[in-house]
Amino acid sequence: MVLVRRSRAGASGRPPYNCHRDLGPYAGVAAFLEDLARDHPRQAARHAVELQAIVPALDPGAPAAEEQPIRFHPVRRTAALAFGAAEFAAACAVRRPLTVHFLHADAADETTAELLGMLTRRLASTPMTVQLHDGGPPESPVESQPAELRATLGDSLARGFYHHAARTARRGRAAVTPDTDLADWWSFTTGLATALAALGQAQEALQLYAEAQAVTDDPKITMSAAYSTAMLYARHLPAAQQNPAAARKWLEQALHLADGIADERQRVVSAVFYEQGIALLDSREGRAAEALELVSSGLAKLAAVLGPEERRQDRARLLHNRAQVHLALGDPAQALADLDAVVAFDPDNCEYYADRAALHRAAGRTSAAFDDYATAIRLGPHLPEAYYNRATLHEETGRSGPAREDLRRVLAIDPGHLDARVALANLDLARGDLTAAEQCVRSAPPERAHEPALLCTLGLIRSERGALDEADDLLTQALDADPDLAEAWTNRAAVRFERGDAAAAVADLDRAVALSAAVEPRYNRATALMRLDRWDEAAADLTAALAMPGLDARLRRDLRSGLNRCQAQTAHQ
Repeated sequence: MVLVRRSRAGASGRPPYNCHRDLGPYAGVAAFLEDLARDHPRQAARHAVELQAIVPALDPGAPAAEEQPIRFHPVRRTAALAFGAAEFAAACAVRRPLTVHFLHADAADETTAELLGMLTRRLASTPMTVQLHDGGPPESPVESQPAELRATLGDSLARGFYHHAARTARRGRAAVTPDTDLADWWSFTTGLATALAALGQAQEALQLYAEAQAVTDDPKITMSAAYSTAMLYARHLPAAQQNPAAARKWLEQALHLADGIADERQRVVSAVFYEQGIALLDSREGRAAEALELVSSGLAKLAAVLGPEERRQDRARLLHNRAQVHLALGDPAQALADLDAVVAFDPDNCEYYADRAALHRAAGRTSAAFDDYATAIRLGPHLPEAYYNRATLHEETGRSGPAREDLRRVLAIDPGHLDARVALANLDLARGDLTAAEQCVRSAPPERAHEPALLCTLGLIRSERGALDEADDLLTQALDADPDLAEAWTNRAAVRFERGDAAAAVADLDRAVALSAAVEPRYNRATALMRLDRWDEAAADLTAALAMPGLDARLRRDLRSGLNRCQAQTAHQ
């Protein structure tokens, strides 16, 4: 059993691990995992991707991180890394009791704190005891030379450790000025802006790029700042603050500045990637054909100036963009061909396998979809969306057990994943486990507890338990928050029908039918209409429901039985 308590440093036990944030991302826990990996090499091999991401020493052949990375990991990736590392630790903790001490837990980097939290939850049923200590021996002064800070910043950005990147960049900006050291100042400024954008603080990032354009007319810096500003307006600002027109203006400025690059090869490469921003805006605005032309011409231009092995990840990004445009144009076959090429160019990117799995799935190639989801999960590692999509595919193919396992993994990584929580509760409902279903809904994070979909699901569960008044109240709360939630209208109608108010049920189902093309609202409305002796209207609903595609045999039989009843009643009138 895990004993996690805050205590003063100096408790007895195994030599402690120092978690202070000044030692970097995963300080302390990385050393702990490295020790475990050396003691348990077979288990470590099963978790190689996440362990090597957390402990670079376990992957001595990995290339050094670039100061300006090509690929940026999503901020949520650290939660997936923590999940995989905790699974590894649990697998290693089955043989003998072990007490592990972590110092400076109160001053840990966000990555470390997240992983300590995951370890605490996952190791609760193992012989391993974790003790967290506030404080510890004083830390040595942090390195503050610009060269070292730039290297640390580049490493943190490349590995997706954005909180540490932001702290490092702020330290660097405090150590230099644009007047005395423009190159270092710009590296720290754009690095900070990148980290802030990833952390959802795009407005501050926007201010940093405006500052850069105000303090220098260096064409390389102003060109990069213009492009980055465009992407903030196009992607990273909150939806209400995004501005496609401003984004297009900044992209045009970046392209104008790119025209002045003396080196032809660099000029072409820069212009091509800025044009991809234009293609993004075109695609969003419904001009998919124009977007396709920009992406295809960009690929041709890169092929003309680059060797076959150069900038493979960059070219994969363009092919991925083109695949998305082909999908927008309704050409999944060509999109799949592009994704096949993308995977060949960049075989270690989990996103590409997840996207290709969706295409295989839509085309009915279930086995290929499962294979790509498995690869996406391995490379992610533990990509929550890949687990979720695989779970829904398991459910579609009648594998409710594996579906539940994948959904539990999603919620272990991302407790706020609303769709996964609702899906898991519905699976528990389907097998009659009302207790598990209710616990699943009620264990949502407090900030998600009043989501309409969760209130709707909880209302359904409470109705199944016979608490009709409570169910009605929950479903009404869901509808007050989201009047377009067809499931809530359908479920509240069922509650009111059960309580004997068929007219109120019909009123709710009128709303559900207006919102949803599913068969259930029409079938249920027909049932309520029959209770009210409105046989012609009920027959119309049942006839419309029978014409819907994809009905299973039992439902089709029930619909025909109801229609026969309606016809018999009208014949006797």
